[in-house]
Amino acid sequence: MLQKKGNVVLDLRPGEGNPRNSEGAFLDLKDGRLLFVYSRFIGESSGDAGLACLAARYSADEGESWSGDEVIVRPEEHDAMNLMSVTLMRMLNGDVGLFYLIRYGLHDMRLHLRRSADEGKTWSEAVCCIPGPGYYVVNNDRVIRLASGRLVVPAAYHKVRGDSKTDWKSLDVRGVAHFYLSDDDGVSWREARNYCVLPYSRTISGLQEPGVVELKNGSLFAWARTDVGCQYGMYSADGGETWSAAEPTPFSSPCSPLSLKRIPQTDLLLAVWNPIPHYQTRDYTRISGGRTPLVGAISKDEGVTWTDFFAAELEEDRGGYCYTAIHFTGDAVLLAYCAGEPEDRSRLARLKVRKIRLSDIIPSSS
Repeated sequence: MLQKKGNVVLDLRPGEGNPRNSEGAFLDLKDGRLLFVYSRFIGESSGDAGLACLAARYSADEGESWSGDEVIVRPEEHDAMNLMSVTLMRMLNGDVGLFYLIRYGLHDMRLHLRRSADEGKTWSEAVCCIPGPGYYVVNNDRVIRLASGRLVVPAAYHKVRGDSKTDWKSLDVRGVAHFYLSDDDGVSWREARNYCVLPYSRTISGLQEPGVVELKNGSLFAWARTDVGCQYGMYSADGGETWSAAEPTPFSSPCSPLSLKRIPQTDLLLAVWNPIPHYQTRDYTRISGGRTPLVGAISKDEGVTWTDFFAAELEEDRGGYCYTAIHFTGDAVLLAYCAGEPEDRSRLARLKVRKIRLSDIIPSSS
């Protein structure tokens, strides 16, 4: 049986006027503090189109304790429905880069970048990272910088049937994986030469919520969630310019996102996702949607095999766990994820941050 690792250091529960606290991302500040930015829903609706701002919290002790909320971007600044799916990144000139989705409606949701030269006190105007309007889903903590300096944004494009900006029935949920590239540190963006589809005619999901990581040999591995029982993977040998056809990966999974990063202290890879347990009598509760347990694993061979499995959340915890942000401190990893439980009435309503010592998940022989 998997052992549960780490301790919860932040538990942001929904409340009156704050129906959902959703996925976010971390960044190390120059003064030694940690910055965490996430989507804080305001008003009455907790749905994806509900009103949401971006809120920041700070930690001066590597994630052991956290400050209160500080709202840093409001949807009215963009005349938008909501703001979601944050990635934080240190830019080449030292600025803090804040990437987030601006949802205007089903006709237009794209990733934008704002920069701060004063460690998050003030922000520049937003630059759109996806040329041309459309409904593009980019998950939190997904934008990466390659060793070359190039920025890569993995996005799932969803076609809209009809003219409605708000009727969810008109959204084609079959995702097509696109990749957007910048070679000038986010000033300008262009689309990769090809996109990827799920080669399965009966899929409802297509390739949704893609992510990407750079491997030691310089190639890129991308993945996306599907409704066919596993994550599908794609490769690029030219820095994201072109991509191979999507193929099944070893990650069994419901239609739920996987997160994957390199552990800087060891150079190993860490993956966090929801596997599909191997028994037929499993009860998928409405709250969990099958997104339980939340497990992690280590790869010592650049993703060929995965070992040293552990749990961040167990199935008996009764919740649904997803949209994990991964951040490494000196001797630990912080996992921030949606963690709704039955009393929250939604698997996306609550946000947790769990801190796990690296020595508890990486064998000493590594």
